[in-house]
Amino acid sequence: MRVFSLLILLSLMVGSSVSAQKYFTRNGKISFYSDAPIEKIEAHNIQSTSVLDAATGRMEFAVLIKAFQFEKALMQEHFNENYMESSQFPKATFKGEIKDPAQVDFEKDGEYQVIVTGDMTIHGVTKPIEAPGLIKVEGEKITATSEFELIVADYEIKIPAVVRDNIAKTVKVSVELNYQPLKKGS
Repeated sequence: MRVFSLLILLSLMVGSSVSAQKYFTRNGKISFYSDAPIEKIEAHNIQSTSVLDAATGRMEFAVLIKAFQFEKALMQEHFNENYMESSQFPKATFKGEIKDPAQVDFEKDGEYQVIVTGDMTIHGVTKPIEAPGLIKVEGEKITATSEFELIVADYEIKIPAVVRDNIAKTVKVSVELNYQPLKKGS
C-alpha cells in the first residue's frame, strides 16, 4: 500500500511538472522589414499565436496575414491582394524545435542563445528554416526572440515588374513571443 501511495504521489508530481512545461501566447509580435533603394516597407502583427513545449523544445506558431499593419493603407491592400493573396493563403505557420533543448533551463532565470529549426509555410509553400534565437526565462514568463531573413521568391510570392525595384528580394523578419504557462483547459 505504501509503494502504491508513493507511485500515485510521484505520478501527480510528474504530471504537474509536464503540464507546467507548456507555454502559450495569443499576442506574439511578428514584424518584417524590406529595405529597397526606392521604398522601405515595414509591417507589424501582434496577433500571432504560439505554443512552446519546454520538455521537448517543440514550438509552433501561426500568424494571420491580414493582421499585418502597414503605415500606408494602400501598401496593406497591395500586400494582401497582390502579393500574399491572403484570401487564398490566410496564414503563415512555423513548426519546429529548439535544436538542443537541453541547453535551456526553463526552471532557472537567465538568457539562452538557441538555434531553432523547422518548417516555415508562407503563401502555401513550405520550406525548411534555421534561425538564431534568444530565450529569456524570468520566473514563469518565457520570452523568445529571433531575427532572420527570408527570400521572397522562395515562397513563390510574385512581385509585378512595375514595382519590382521597390521591393527587396529578401525581408528581415523579427519575432517576439511572450509566453505564459499553458493552463489546463486553455
